[in-house]
Amino acid sequence: MIGALALLLGIIVGVLLDPTVPTWAEPYLPIAVVAALDAVFGGVRAQLDGIFVAKVFVVSFVSNVLIAALIVFLGDKLGAGGQLSTAVVVVLGIRIFGNAAAIRRHVFKA
Repeated sequence: MIGALALLLGIIVGVLLDPTVPTWAEPYLPIAVVAALDAVFGGVRAQLDGIFVAKVFVVSFVSNVLIAALIVFLGDKLGAGGQLSTAVVVVLGIRIFGNAAAIRRHVFKA
């Protein structure tokens, strides 16, 4: 419940303050969001499976975001930013859909 309230508060603050993203961070923000969503779906799945550990979730969340941003940064420096961005989104997307399927099976027993 605390997580849902924090998410709602973050959305409200974001809408009211209308923050701007620095130009240097724009290529990394979508990748960071996808990486964060992967951690969130993994945390929900772990909670439903009864194996959720807050410390593991926080470490997973932070490391997913940092590693994904680092991969895209290195890709930009090597001249392959678009390809590595796509690779990161595909890999994390597969993980998100896998976790979503597990959540669906657990919730709907189907």
